[in-house]
Amino acid sequence: MTGRLRTRAPRLRTRVVAAATVSIVAAVVVLGAAVQVLLSRHLHQALDSTLRDRAAQVAQLAATAPALLTSPPVLEASVEARRLEVEVVDRNGRKLAGTTLAGRDLALRAIRSDRGVYGDGSLAGEHVRLYAAPLASLGGPASGGAVVVGSTTDEVDSTLHESRTLIVACAFAAALLVAPIAFVLTGRALRPLQTLAEGAEVIERRGDPSLRLPGSDDGRTPDEVARLADTLNRMLAALERSREGERRFVADASHELRNPLAALRGNAEYLARHGADAEALADLRSDADRLSRLVDELLVLAREDAAAVPDAEVRLDAIAIAAANGRVRAIAPDAVLVRGDAQALERALGNLVSNALAYGPADGPVDVSVSRSDGEVRLTVADAGPGIAPDRVEAATTRFWRGDDARTQPGSGLGLALVRATAERHGGRLEINGPRFSIVLPALRRLSGDPGTNRADGPGGSGT
Repeated sequence: MTGRLRTRAPRLRTRVVAAATVSIVAAVVVLGAAVQVLLSRHLHQALDSTLRDRAAQVAQLAATAPALLTSPPVLEASVEARRLEVEVVDRNGRKLAGTTLAGRDLALRAIRSDRGVYGDGSLAGEHVRLYAAPLASLGGPASGGAVVVGSTTDEVDSTLHESRTLIVACAFAAALLVAPIAFVLTGRALRPLQTLAEGAEVIERRGDPSLRLPGSDDGRTPDEVARLADTLNRMLAALERSREGERRFVADASHELRNPLAALRGNAEYLARHGADAEALADLRSDADRLSRLVDELLVLAREDAAAVPDAEVRLDAIAIAAANGRVRAIAPDAVLVRGDAQALERALGNLVSNALAYGPADGPVDVSVSRSDGEVRLTVADAGPGIAPDRVEAATTRFWRGDDARTQPGSGLGLALVRATAERHGGRLEINGPRFSIVLPALRRLSGDPGTNRADGPGGSGT
């Protein structure tokens, strides 16, 4: 065995379950993180508000009863079951009363700015939140000083830690809960796809494109799966038609090749028994020519089916004029450009002209014309005969089709099929309306002095 070992990709169900689980866990984590941020902001704002309110109480006490500032019970009061530490300093930042909070710099900032300021510090190895507010200059030792209020953040940190633990636990719980639920629901959702896969395996095993996949019209299959099944069934129908067409083509080609081959074999045996004979040699040559033409047409048709889209610029009016000869009259007043294969278009026009000469009225005129309208070019061949009946137009462009009046005429029945294939390869179509046969192609702008030369016409482009 050569090459690297290929690892098998996980099943779709496994990938969907994993994606659903990861998505739910991610959503829980993101939501939890958002809650964590909002909770942290709320708790810190509540703590700051408590510190500010306590500082306001101390400032009011300093204004109404400055002697009470040195009373420890007054300064050590608690607010909302939270232990608050208070320190009162004079205008120089020296401590007058309360707990030492190491907030001298913060107090001096409050005194200088004459407004309250927040800060952080430490007390007995614990982080504390501080707030300093200036005191009014109304007399007493604290006049013009400041009050610093502090509280540890243990409660805030503990609450945030518990919320983080809860978020992580919820994420794990969501993963454990979502995974089995997603597994069950995904299995039910993917069951129609599994049915399609099983049906496709049956078709592959039997090699029969006439079989169809289930689920396209039962009314219970989800819309997307039903559309997929319907698309695949249309593809199978196209493959079935293609296989049937190939079978008919092989059968018709075998039949068409059998006649000239049988004639060749008969003439060869006649020559072997009776020697060279001018009439037998002429028949032999005629059969060989017929067989050669048939093989050439089959090869050309096969090349048309497999050829790439042409991109060369071709003067369609010049091709039409070149076809004029004897009974064939060309009508091409203006220069007309198309993107195409000049040799293929000449061959297609030659087939139409040959048909008109063979099946039109004897000695009747055959007109080849080129016209433009609505961004399209029509290369038309018309004779004075009845043409093909409308109900036989579709059949007339199939391979090896020959009308009742053409059975006695030479030919293989591949001419119109080749014209149709050429037109479709050029992005156009073959239109048949009685004795009028038109190759319709997308047009390019006219050559004659048009500044838009070589640019494709859209709807409403100029005509001739």
